[in-house]
Amino acid sequence: MSDNLLEEIFIKRSQQKKKTSPLNFKERLFILTQDKIAYYDYDLDKGKKKGLKGTVGIDKIKCVGTVQPEPSAPAERQYPFQIIYDEGPLYIFAKSDEVRKQWLHKLKHVVRFNKDLMQKYHPCFWMDGMWQCCQQEVKQAMGCRVLENKNVGVSKGSRRQSRKPLPPTPEEEKPLRPLPPQPPEEPALTTGMTVVAEYEYTPSTPQDLELRKDEEYIILEMSDSNWWRARDKYGKEGYIPSNYVVEAGNELEKFDWYCKSMNRSQAENLLKTENKDGGFLVRDSSKAGKYTVSVFTKGGETAGNCRHYNICTTQQGQFYLAEKHNFSSIPDLINYHQHNAAGMVSRLKYIVSSRAKNAPSTAGLGYGVWEIDPRHLTFIKELGNGQFGVVKYGKWQGQHDVAIKMIKEGSMSEDDFIEEAKVMMKLRHENLVQLYGVCTKQRPIYIVTEFLSNGCLLSYLREGLKQHPSPIQLLEMCKDVTEGMAYLEAQQYIHRDLAARNCLVDTNGTIKVTDFGLSRYVLDDEYTSSAGSKFPVRWSPPEVLLYCKFSSKSDIWAYEGGRETHLSGAVGDCSGLAL
Repeated sequence: MSDNLLEEIFIKRSQQKKKTSPLNFKERLFILTQDKIAYYDYDLDKGKKKGLKGTVGIDKIKCVGTVQPEPSAPAERQYPFQIIYDEGPLYIFAKSDEVRKQWLHKLKHVVRFNKDLMQKYHPCFWMDGMWQCCQQEVKQAMGCRVLENKNVGVSKGSRRQSRKPLPPTPEEEKPLRPLPPQPPEEPALTTGMTVVAEYEYTPSTPQDLELRKDEEYIILEMSDSNWWRARDKYGKEGYIPSNYVVEAGNELEKFDWYCKSMNRSQAENLLKTENKDGGFLVRDSSKAGKYTVSVFTKGGETAGNCRHYNICTTQQGQFYLAEKHNFSSIPDLINYHQHNAAGMVSRLKYIVSSRAKNAPSTAGLGYGVWEIDPRHLTFIKELGNGQFGVVKYGKWQGQHDVAIKMIKEGSMSEDDFIEEAKVMMKLRHENLVQLYGVCTKQRPIYIVTEFLSNGCLLSYLREGLKQHPSPIQLLEMCKDVTEGMAYLEAQQYIHRDLAARNCLVDTNGTIKVTDFGLSRYVLDDEYTSSAGSKFPVRWSPPEVLLYCKFSSKSDIWAYEGGRETHLSGAVGDCSGLAL
C-alpha cells in the first residue's frame, strides 16, 4: 500500500504477559506506517499475509533501540531490536544488521515528536522475571543505560511532519517542551562493598551467615535482591537478609536513636508507650533530606505530650536545634542536647527506639527456604476463621512469631497457589505482610506469614484504639496502604479484595496489606474471574459487578470507597477498607 513506510518479515519474541506463559519465537510480517506498526501471521508457502496479530500505535512508543543478543542465540536471532511502549518491550529479530539499522532509523524518525520519550533504556532482554542487564525484578523499572542518541528534539527550522497538523503560528515555531527532570537515582550497590549490620540475625539454614549488630561485612554476591552472599571479619561466608544491612558510611544508621522510616504518629505512639520524661528519637522529616527530633515530656501534665523539633542547617552547613548552638554533625548535636536542653522542652534523657526489638521481616525464613517442615511449627492460639480456613498464631523453631493459615481443602486452587508462592516470597515491602513459606507435604496445606500483634485494621479501628483516631493518624494509615498497593501494582499483582479486614497492624501502628497472594497472579493488569467467584459487593466497581473483570483500577475503587467511608465518620459501620 502507498502509505506503508517499511515492510519486512521478522522473528518476533512472545511478550510473556504472564510469567507462566512459555517463551516462543514466531515469524511475523511487520508493516510500518505513519500511525502504527502492525504485525501479521504470514503464509510463507503462498507469500500472503493472514490475520492481524497485534499493533502498536506510533504515539504510544517511548523508545526504540538495539538489544544485546543472548550469548547462545542461534544465527537467526543475532540482530534483535526493541520497541518500548505502554505494555512493555516488543522484541524483534532482523535478518541482518543493515535491515535492523534501516528500521531503527525510520522508527526514530516517526516517533521523534512523541511525548514522554525515555532517556534511559535496558540494553538486554527481560527474561524469567528479571532484566538481564541490571537484575532488576520490576518490569517497569527505569532503564540502566542512557540513550546515546535520544529520540527528542529537532534541528532549527525543521518542519513537523505530524499525523495531526499543527495550527498556523504567526511567528517561528516554539521549541519543544523540555522533558521533566529524572528522579534522583539510588546509589548503585556493587559487590565488594562494605555494609554494616543494623540488626542481629541468627542463621536459619546452613547457608546463612550470622549478623552481629554494628559489625561490618563484605558483600560477595547480589544475584538475589533479598538475600546477599557476604563475608564477615573472620572470613566466614554465607547469605544474609539484604534489608538487615546498610552501606558503610551512613553515620546515622548505626545510632539506636535514629528511626529512619518512622512517621509522626508512630513516633508519638512509641514515646507515649515508653512514658519516660525526656524520651526521644530522631526520624526522617516529611521534607526530603531533613530530620526531626521527637521528644516526650510530662511537663506537669498527667498524660504527657510530644514535641517535634526540625533539625535546621546554617548557610555554612552546620546543624542546630536552638540558635547559637551549632554543630558539624547530627550525632554531635544529639550528644550536646543529651546534656543540655538549650531552649527545648527537655534535654534528651532517654533513647526510645524499636529498632533492636523489631527487626524487619525477611523474604522467607532463610535463603532458599520456601517449603517449611510442619514439625518446626508450634501452634499457640487461634486468631480467627476466614474464607480459606482457620488462622493461628504460632512459633517457627520455637523462636520466630508466625501466623499460620490452615487452608480448607477445596477452598482454593492449591496447585496454582503453590507455584505462585515461590514468586510471591520475593515480594518484600514494609507495608505488605511478608509470606515466609508454605507446608505442602500434607493436607491441609499451611501458609506461613509474618505475625502482626494488633490484628486486622477493621478491629483495630473499632476496638483496638483507646480513642478516636485523629485525622493525621487516618491519613498515615491511608498512606501505608497506598504505598503497599503501589508496590503490588509495580510488581503487576492485583488484590481483588482490598478491605480493612485484609490489612493488619503491627506493634508500631504500621498498616500492612495481606491476602493479596490468594488472588490470581497476573502480569497484564487484568483478570476475568470464573463464574460464581466471590468478591466484596460493597467495594466492587461496575465492571466487576457487571462483567467480573478485575484490574488494578478495581483495587483503586475499593481503596477510595473504603477511605471516604471512614473519613466521613462511619468508623463503627464500615466493613470495607475503612480508611
